[in-house]
Amino acid sequence: MTVRVHVFVSGRVQGVCYRYAVEDEAGRLGVAGWVQNLPDGRVEAVFEGDEEAVNAMLVFCRQGSRGARVDGIEEMQENPLGESGFSIRS
Repeated sequence: MTVRVHVFVSGRVQGVCYRYAVEDEAGRLGVAGWVQNLPDGRVEAVFEGDEEAVNAMLVFCRQGSRGARVDGIEEMQENPLGESGFSIRS
């Protein structure tokens, strides 16, 4: 089953290194979507793929990466839109 999750990660996560770490992990897991920094310091991302891969991606985001400290993560289940690939938005 394909799922799509929209997440907002808060904490010391701002920066290109965190976004590229998320992109690398998504590629490893076969998850499509995008990620971007928000002006308020959070990171916004959308992940789409099979349920197991998307759940693994959410675990990765909760743990933080490359020195990121994740204070919280908000997630909203969405209907899959069929995006392919992965992109980092500026």
